[in-house]
Amino acid sequence: MSETRRKLTTIFCADVQDYTRLMGADEEGTLASLKRCREAMGRLIESHGGRVINTWGDGLIADFPSVVEAVRAAVDTQNELAGFNARRPADGRMLFRIGINLGDVIVEGDDIYGDGVNIAARLQTSAAAGGIVISSTVYDQVRNKVAVGFEFLGPLMVKNVDEGVPSYAVKIGDARDETPSAERPGSARPQPAPVMAAAKAETTPAPGGRRLYGVLGIVAAVLIGINLLSWQGVFWARFPVLALAVIAALAWNRDQILFNRKITLLAILALGLAGINLFTWTGQFWAVWPILGIAAVMGVRWSMRR
Repeated sequence: MSETRRKLTTIFCADVQDYTRLMGADEEGTLASLKRCREAMGRLIESHGGRVINTWGDGLIADFPSVVEAVRAAVDTQNELAGFNARRPADGRMLFRIGINLGDVIVEGDDIYGDGVNIAARLQTSAAAGGIVISSTVYDQVRNKVAVGFEFLGPLMVKNVDEGVPSYAVKIGDARDETPSAERPGSARPQPAPVMAAAKAETTPAPGGRRLYGVLGIVAAVLIGINLLSWQGVFWARFPVLALAVIAALAWNRDQILFNRKITLLAILALGLAGINLFTWTGQFWAVWPILGIAAVMGVRWSMRR
């Protein structure tokens, strides 16, 4: 029986802008930089539950079971590589373009094929250097779940696909959409967004997150009010309010892209333990031992990231 089968997956394609020029200027240095960048990208893809399927030349293709994690991996990748490139001369920077598509693909062994892959590759070539372009199928799944901005680019024409594929640029850092407007029928070329607007998009909570914070704040205020109005010498509301604060912090950590989420999770747990210890104070700071253990784990994870 044939091993060919189909599956719905999120396809992640990346390649290097001006790779030929970089190789012509410094072959050995470019290969060393490419290896370093690929290692960082592979680590981030794996940490977000993805799988690197293949690499060729300066290109890379991966797939993810989660659309949200694929976009988060792309954003984390571009942010980490931006730090790497900041220490390099302007004409020697290795800037990746990333395209992401959610589609049905053919699976043969460890490889995937089909229009879903072709669309991701076309989106990748349309991205700005250091930028990310996603299809509308990806946008529909992540628009309220990832704390970044999006800019509609219009329909993108893809070989062997009858209709244009609506696409969006993910607004991060200084990424700029440089795709000629002729490649996007029916839409004018998007204007570059200011750096400050992109930075604001990265740090502004998604609408769902803002609603959750509002609800948690109201519940906390009501509990404190009930405690004060029925005061009998005990501030019992401190424990549920602490729990609500931890829930809010966990919700923020789920969508934030400024810090490593696993390390931030450990920090939230440490603060929660410190709060419990203080609210139940009997003269002994027992939380110092679990916090010390958490700090050790955080240190190990941080050193592994470097």
